[in-house]
Amino acid sequence: MRHVPDLDRLGHNVTMALDNLRASKLRSALTILGVVMGVATVMTMATIVSGVRNQIVRTIEVAGPSTFYVLRWFSTTPVDPQNLPKEVRIRPELAVAEAERVKRLPEVGYASIWAQTFVRLEYAGVRTQGMAVFGADERYTEIQGGELVAGRWFTPAELKAGANVVVLQETQARRVFGREEPLGKVLRVGGRPATVIGLWQEPANIFAPPGQEVGAIIPFRFLDRSYTYDKTNALWIPVKPRAGVSVSEAQSAVTVALREMRRLKPGDPNSFDLVTQDQILDTFNSLTSVFFLVMIALSSVALLVGGIGVMAIMMVSVTDRTREIGVRKAIGATRADIRQQFLVEAATLTLLGGGVGIAVGLGLGRVAGWALAVESSPPWTAAAIATVVSIAIGLAFGLLPAQRAARLDPIEALRYE
Repeated sequence: MRHVPDLDRLGHNVTMALDNLRASKLRSALTILGVVMGVATVMTMATIVSGVRNQIVRTIEVAGPSTFYVLRWFSTTPVDPQNLPKEVRIRPELAVAEAERVKRLPEVGYASIWAQTFVRLEYAGVRTQGMAVFGADERYTEIQGGELVAGRWFTPAELKAGANVVVLQETQARRVFGREEPLGKVLRVGGRPATVIGLWQEPANIFAPPGQEVGAIIPFRFLDRSYTYDKTNALWIPVKPRAGVSVSEAQSAVTVALREMRRLKPGDPNSFDLVTQDQILDTFNSLTSVFFLVMIALSSVALLVGGIGVMAIMMVSVTDRTREIGVRKAIGATRADIRQQFLVEAATLTLLGGGVGIAVGLGLGRVAGWALAVESSPPWTAAAIATVVSIAIGLAFGLLPAQRAARLDPIEALRYE
């Protein structure tokens, strides 16, 4: 037998592998199904996590990296307001007077007190699902982004009095009012009447989890007076340092002011938490990392099943092609040639599965991104890793069948029927 260069031999083996796969399409498709499912799961989750992270980063950029927040209690998971732990109960709730004190600090450029509740919007029999309503002020867009597209924001008098006025999110305004002009109309926000004074368009890059769409902004005192809300998880003081003042300087000033107002002694711990944008991003990263690892573990099971399927089908293939192996050995093929033939076939099988899985995962990721209203770029790093893993699975699980084929005795193989 004439020995061809290694690359030519590899190409010949790939061609033979594809021919064998085409000869048994259904069996091949079923074999790689586990690989397709595993890789598709990884790609889908990588696309979603990447998109949501990008949205978080963009939202932080809107607020500015120097913005930080004062909360009663900061936790990676919200605490149950009906069953607060002792370490939370001993902490006073945030107060308007504290926000006013922080606002007057020379190191602070902006501070206010905000809250959030979930209610329905209703007008002339049209009613929305429950959505987030912010109790804030006229500088809402400096923290959350977006722009006022019609009407106006709250006046100082309206903020101070907690007037029944509302700035609607533009999409929700069109949903409730249809073609009717909403400005000046009175709608019910969580069952309470409020006059529409403005329309606000949220930024395309703001992160809003499903079911937590922002529907309206009302004066904080209106929300505080008229609605029940969670004063532990949904009440906070946003703070922006004055130009030229670092975040750490502003945080130190805020800490001193609040400790004085709460009459804390030098040895007492803070009865409030300060949270920076970096901490929010770190918390998000830690949560998504755990979520992603769980998805990796689940998809690994599918990949393992796919690998076992590859090994089983290659064992069957070796048995079915025993006579072919005998003929090849009889005309000069070495053990290495036979071993490479079956390894290449197994790797080709799983590479095809990986390719299909990547395509399916990217498609599902795009659909999920559209459903969750997040923009994401294809995770090419994850795709490259998935490709390498697919080939590795083929080589790992194809090794035993390849070794079995390589060790066949040519005389016995030729006699096989």
